[in-house]
Amino acid sequence: MLARFFVFRPIFAWVISLVIMIAGIVSLYVLPMEQYPDIAPPQINISTTYTGASAQTVENSVTQIIEQQLTGLDGMIYFSSSSSSSGNSRIKITFQQGTDPDIAQVQVQNKVQQILSRLPDDVQKQGLRVVKSQSDFLLLASLYDETEKAEKADIADYLISNLQDSISRLEGVGDVQVFGGQYAMRIWLDPIKLESYKLMPSDIESAISAQNSQASAGKLGGLPVISNQQLSVTVTARSKFKTVSEFENILVKHNSNGSFVKLKDVARIEIGAQTYSNITALNGKPSSGIAIQLASGANAIRTANSIKALLSKYEENLPVGYKIDYPRDTTLFIQASINEVVKTLFEAILLVVFVMYIFLKSWRATLIPAIAVPVVLLGTFGILNILGYSINTLTMFGVVLSIGLLVDDAIVVVENVERNMREKKLPAKEATIISMQEITSALVGVATVLSVVFLPMAFFSGSTGVIYRQFSVTIISSMVLSVIVALTLTPALCATILKPHDKNEKQKGFTHWFGNKFDSITSKYKNGVTKVLQTPIRWMIIYVSIIGLLAFVFIKLPTSFLPKEDQGSLMVQYTLPVGAITSRTVEVAEKIKDYFLKEEAHNINSIFTISGYSSNSSGQNIGTAYISLKSWEERPDINSRSDIIGHRAAEIFANPTSPYFIRDAKVISMNPPVVQGLGQTDGFEFQLQADAITSRITLAEVKEKILLEAGQNNKINSIRADGSDETPQLKIEYDTEKALSLGLSMSDIDYTLSAAWAGIYVNDFIDRSRVKRVYIQGDAPFRSKPEDLYTWKIRNTNGTMTSFSEFATTKWEYGPEELSRYNGFASYQIQGSANSGISSGSAMNEMDKIADKLSNGTMHSWSGLSYQERLSTGQSGLLYAISILIIFLCLAALYESWSVPFSILMVVPLGIVGAVLAVYFRGLDNDVYFQVALLTTIGLAAKNAILIVEFVDTAYRNGKPLLEAAIEGATLRLRPIMMTSLAFIAGIMPLALSTGAGANSRISIGTGIVGGTLTATILAIFFVPLFFVLIKKVFSSKKAGQNV
Repeated sequence: MLARFFVFRPIFAWVISLVIMIAGIVSLYVLPMEQYPDIAPPQINISTTYTGASAQTVENSVTQIIEQQLTGLDGMIYFSSSSSSSGNSRIKITFQQGTDPDIAQVQVQNKVQQILSRLPDDVQKQGLRVVKSQSDFLLLASLYDETEKAEKADIADYLISNLQDSISRLEGVGDVQVFGGQYAMRIWLDPIKLESYKLMPSDIESAISAQNSQASAGKLGGLPVISNQQLSVTVTARSKFKTVSEFENILVKHNSNGSFVKLKDVARIEIGAQTYSNITALNGKPSSGIAIQLASGANAIRTANSIKALLSKYEENLPVGYKIDYPRDTTLFIQASINEVVKTLFEAILLVVFVMYIFLKSWRATLIPAIAVPVVLLGTFGILNILGYSINTLTMFGVVLSIGLLVDDAIVVVENVERNMREKKLPAKEATIISMQEITSALVGVATVLSVVFLPMAFFSGSTGVIYRQFSVTIISSMVLSVIVALTLTPALCATILKPHDKNEKQKGFTHWFGNKFDSITSKYKNGVTKVLQTPIRWMIIYVSIIGLLAFVFIKLPTSFLPKEDQGSLMVQYTLPVGAITSRTVEVAEKIKDYFLKEEAHNINSIFTISGYSSNSSGQNIGTAYISLKSWEERPDINSRSDIIGHRAAEIFANPTSPYFIRDAKVISMNPPVVQGLGQTDGFEFQLQADAITSRITLAEVKEKILLEAGQNNKINSIRADGSDETPQLKIEYDTEKALSLGLSMSDIDYTLSAAWAGIYVNDFIDRSRVKRVYIQGDAPFRSKPEDLYTWKIRNTNGTMTSFSEFATTKWEYGPEELSRYNGFASYQIQGSANSGISSGSAMNEMDKIADKLSNGTMHSWSGLSYQERLSTGQSGLLYAISILIIFLCLAALYESWSVPFSILMVVPLGIVGAVLAVYFRGLDNDVYFQVALLTTIGLAAKNAILIVEFVDTAYRNGKPLLEAAIEGATLRLRPIMMTSLAFIAGIMPLALSTGAGANSRISIGTGIVGGTLTATILAIFFVPLFFVLIKKVFSSKKAGQNV
């Protein structure tokens, strides 16, 4: 027997345990730390710009061309795209969990390369980017001027020129997005002056391209040389321009009288900004921002720390008054939530030790299980390191769960040794040997059951499978180590530390009182079990009633994926009526900023506003505010939670009597996504799609009906379809026949229009040793009204300048600012969230019902976090079924019986009912954490049953009558069952009563386990003997019938 070997070789047992601990300590230093493992499936993003193009033009000439090439990609789940009137095309491709993001990126890059020549020249010129990055922000850093002397363009240029490239090169950074543009040479054209010199924008572009260029002149005396060559020097000639004056003096035209027309004669030249699409401010001060997106598969904390270290190094040399702030930093929540779990871990250890001391009434006996705790926990970290896992919220939850489970084995050993020493008057060594003979099979059985409960979790797919695997690997590792310690170190410690009981020693104090009380309870319990066994029908009716109650409440439980958390930040999106210009949007941003800085000053650190941007669209009439909240310790009040702050702000902005009332804008507050990489917010993502024959007009009508009905639904909140409103657009129509008859070139017409109103990137110039862009565009006064079109002229073949009024007309029409597609079909992405007190699953069910009712030839599906939630809901039933089946098979093999496993598994509903009731009455959801809690409860219920059945079955096999064996076995195991269960509850209680960062996740898993363990213990100690007796009688009668 293994235990006997170590009883006589305690040093050997210590050596094994020390090796395990050393491996764990080393692993703690090298294990990476993160909030969650790589739960989000890999994403590859394609982005490009077609300057000046409408949303429809971008979709037809760029987005659809790329989409049609996205075939044969390994592991692709779905893709979505958006084409905006700002000329941007964005395609996001989502792959199955486990797909190598590097390989996925290469495959997408190769596909895109094949159709690059089919894209417009302007798109090819500006480039097409394929990056592996998540859709939400890991970090948002803002560079601002606290003196308020610098212009926004100055700050943005400094940020891009000095910091952007350095950040982009850091390991783990997927993509960066700068809010603001670096300096660019802006050539503002005057059409009246151009006409006077008979020039067109294309002439300006040609002159700039020809003169703002550089030549490679080679070397004087370069090899091969003549025999007497004495000199070798590099020759320089023309190079890129560097100053405004150089551009002003570009020769545009040579007149017949020998004079020249220079660029400054027909245009205003200045160093401006590359883009004017965003207006940013930090706490009202001029600023720029850079948002960092995490690369798929990268470690969030390590990447964020690298970025902060880099920015900290640069901060010392910033211009006077420049400072760096972090309006959004997801790693603060990650670090705080892990710290809270670690604190919970130590609280659990202390409570478990306290419970053990109360029951064992001896510091010697308590010390033995207490020693097992660090050995097993450190060993678990060692296994996690070997298997390539990390320290994250989920593995730490698994470790906390393991504490109560791992001490169970040691408690069972110590309690049994103490009982043998007390009842049989044996010394510690002999009592240990006898005890291990009695319980070794039970220890192995319990460990097997608890391990196989979690084993199926390791093989599930998708993001849910990643979550399950963290628990599965952690708990199974600790269970295996726990049995190893229970069979090696614990017997050795029992044989050396425990002392025989002294009859003359006076017992006193709380432990003595508790011991006497428990002896009295044991006596009453024995009578209770006897009564239960005498009235089996009554108790089986109660059992069936409990199962009915379980089914009723379980069906009523709302579903969700993961609990919503206060992550220490908030987002506010504000949308003005279509056609609103940036100045109005900035006014709204100012009002939002004033409210938070004045009314919520005790809750927030900073507010960063970006007018002209939202997570899913862009335009002058929209904006987003990122609000950094104070630490959780400074916001202990429930009214200072992020969701309450956001809800309160939204009500004030919508209240006409409030000084912060925003009349003409829709303001929505949002929380960050629960899991990094699964969406932009913590709400749902609903994709409404057209089929092949449904027009976008019909799709838009269905969308409006869905928005209207969902907006009236009391379970749905913040319903919106970003960027989907049609806006007034000016349509220019050419009379092609007339244009050609006037001797005009269609390419000249198109180029003039693009240069006049959209702007055209020409080439580059050098600004302080950095290459920056040169743009030509009509000056603002000549592109502010529809009739300004007619001030622009095109030169015909005869050299005559012809106005647009000769061949073009304008009219007003409505058109989309942004067009979205999903899996290659026209779509609208509808976002929203569950109302207060409603689960996300319930809100999603309502959306399904509404969409089904109003379908009219449309389809719908879910993306992002919602897709994973639907996937997890469908897998949960299969998970429970497989776990119970595997437990049954293992028990059948362990006991060499088909009947005994039934008496153990019948107790499972008794544990589940407590978990379900606890979660239901606490108002929690049936989420992934609750599913883990249910599996844990199943294992614990089976464990308690095994401890009873093991002794009952042994007594029965030894010849005792069935009822007597059941009563004796149950009474004998009451103490260890109560001890292990209460120790486990004590270890989980800090989770169920959590506060601070990440508390909702801990509460979700803790509540289910505490409730399940209570009922699994209280009910099982009465029902297990009954089940064993009934099963034995049923199977015995069948055998007797077969023998006859």
